[in-house]
Amino acid sequence: MVARRKSKVEPHPSGCPLDKCMGIIGGAWTPNIIWFLAGQPRRFSELKSDIEGISAKMLTTRLKKLESEGIVYREVMPTSPPTVEYSLTELGQELQPAIDAIVSVGHRLKEHRNGLAAQ
Repeated sequence: MVARRKSKVEPHPSGCPLDKCMGIIGGAWTPNIIWFLAGQPRRFSELKSDIEGISAKMLTTRLKKLESEGIVYREVMPTSPPTVEYSLTELGQELQPAIDAIVSVGHRLKEHRNGLAAQ
């Protein structure tokens, strides 16, 4: 029987920051919302058309969750009828490099898969 090796990585402390962050950006559609809000504030209908395939209910749910986590700011504009704009908070903007890195790796994974398919 082979002895089990001990991990050289420290175990996650209770309430691990990695778990917290992945709990936010790991949700379906959440990285897309952050991606599209990184460029500029967007209205609900703009986000809905930006993110192909998302339902209005799911977008509403995700935006409320991101707002409660301090990632997204919701501003009601004083127009008639009232409109709402969503933007990233300072904390939300800090997630952008992580989303950019995921997108970059995603491109390389696609290229790798396409390279394998061509063989």
